[in-house]
Amino acid sequence: MTADIAKLGPMLRTWRGRVSPDAAGLSIGHRRRVTGLRREDLAELAGISVDYVVRLEQGRYVTPSAQVTAALARALQLTDAERDHLYRLAGLAPPADGEISDHIPPGLYRMLNRLGDAAAAVFAADWQLIWWNRSWAALLGDPSSTPSALRNFARDTFPADGAGPRLSHWPVASLGQSAVEVSVVSDLRRATGRFPGSDRLADLIRDLTMGSRRFEELWASGVVGAHREDHKIVHHPEAGPIAVDCDVLTDGDAERKIVVLTAAPATEDETKFRLAVVSGILSPLTADDVVNRAVAR
Repeated sequence: MTADIAKLGPMLRTWRGRVSPDAAGLSIGHRRRVTGLRREDLAELAGISVDYVVRLEQGRYVTPSAQVTAALARALQLTDAERDHLYRLAGLAPPADGEISDHIPPGLYRMLNRLGDAAAAVFAADWQLIWWNRSWAALLGDPSSTPSALRNFARDTFPADGAGPRLSHWPVASLGQSAVEVSVVSDLRRATGRFPGSDRLADLIRDLTMGSRRFEELWASGVVGAHREDHKIVHHPEAGPIAVDCDVLTDGDAERKIVVLTAAPATEDETKFRLAVVSGILSPLTADDVVNRAVAR
């Protein structure tokens, strides 16, 4: 498929201009002169350089990768049809219907941006992390420092070869770990029915089966279900241990999972939760972390 770079740049500028900073989860500066996203904003949200965005918009970069194109589609909050159009302009085939989607529709973005200070993240059907907000990064550590291929909750739940967790920077203990393990395996089994042609899902299940005896046993049991809730203790380096409720919602046929971490209101845990969020957002580690750093630099 041939890229149409002459049309790609104008479309990127049009889509960039219609996304408000507030809808993207960005703070609005007093001297901001544009109503939509600036090039700097789009670069940060998509995890690419500003110069890269400039070259794309000016038609000076001919072959954006599928990974970059997917990140741009998420940052610009495109519909499925618009995402497919972006792929074609970039000279790429749109994601196949039978493959797991990492796309986030605009309506889901609107809901996520109204969650206030709650720590929230979105996972694809195979538990691949595809979006998180500033509170999530502040509470658990910034996931952008982990290569995108390793940002997977199923791989963290069933680590191979003694690998440690990659989605959190400090210890997080589940109060129902066994139930979580069963639920994750059930989620993946259900995903195989929804996405029978997904190579990505097949590769993940193969890796987990070969690398984890526990996963192999649960997979062989044939259990089917869904991961809905959990209670965790986050051992935050500044705020100390924080008890949080973990609620999981599933978004339609795409089987996206919205995970929200909150502390019980009017408790010491809520106070420490807020301290963790504030200190994390202000710290050097996450001051530049806005949302959706889905492309590893």
